[in-house]
Amino acid sequence: MVQLNPEEMGAVINRLRRAQGQIGGVLRMIEEGRDCKDIVTQLAAVNRALDRAGFAIVSTGLKQCLTESGDPESLDIKAMEKLFLSLA
Repeated sequence: MVQLNPEEMGAVINRLRRAQGQIGGVLRMIEEGRDCKDIVTQLAAVNRALDRAGFAIVSTGLKQCLTESGDPESLDIKAMEKLFLSLA
């Protein structure tokens, strides 16, 4: 597999930090006994943020595989496919 360049992950890191804050907010909402609809809405937002971060990571990995490999035969297509589908 490909090691990701941390310099290219700035947006993903920010998205994950935002999701981390949202998860903390969901916990507080539950502890405060907030309305179920509000909690589920926040959980859906966290889920979307995590999905987008995952897709961005896979996308960056695919780009790096395709540009750095030089030899398409050496790419582990099955491993990349499995990784991508794990987000579905």
